[in-house]
Amino acid sequence: MAKQTDSTKPQGRWAQIFKLFGETIKVDKAALPLTLLVSLGALAAGVLLGIYGSDGNVLFTIIYIVLGLLASVMLGLIVMSRRAEKVAYGRIEGQPGAVGAVITSAIKRGWRTSEMPVAVNPRTRDAIYRCVGAAGVVLIAEGSRTGTKTILDEEIRKLKRATPGVQIHVFYVTGDSSGTPLVGLSREVMRLKRTLNRSEVSAVNARLQALGMNLPIPKGIDPARMRPSRR
Repeated sequence: MAKQTDSTKPQGRWAQIFKLFGETIKVDKAALPLTLLVSLGALAAGVLLGIYGSDGNVLFTIIYIVLGLLASVMLGLIVMSRRAEKVAYGRIEGQPGAVGAVITSAIKRGWRTSEMPVAVNPRTRDAIYRCVGAAGVVLIAEGSRTGTKTILDEEIRKLKRATPGVQIHVFYVTGDSSGTPLVGLSREVMRLKRTLNRSEVSAVNARLQALGMNLPIPKGIDPARMRPSRR
């Protein structure tokens, strides 16, 4: 069997990270200057502490400088990862299925999610997605407010019949100023107040799954190919 050539070898983790950062820098012109500013600021703080805060102790000086260097690398990676995540979301925002890709990859910690919408407007392709977690049930409208109004109202009625007393939250990813930006969707959902324990979440999710409301995802984006960084 022929040896695997360099061009066919899978990329390592760091190679993938640097490739992602390179693509981010091409799209987001502020990413590199901002990352350098934060990194150099952290390094400078460590050096200054080492020089002026160690009282002449060489060991403490070295420790402060090393800590500053580590902080510089870590903060730089965090800033660049956030900018890369923003670019990734920007590429799919507005496409059918984008919400499904985000909730399945970014909303964790006990939340039950699905890349499949629970309702789709066949005329406009607007869709409703559902998450079940400690905060109750979250419905996310993807598309326009007018296109999702009828199917959203119907889903709310179904939920109230199937899970009376369970808190229902609604988010609109509609691309307008009054909606929730795709990049901030997971953060907003995770901020919701907890009202259910783990067993209650499982019971509510099982009851909703039994309703059999899932529909095929609208064409436009393959959620399996979109996994935003969580760094």
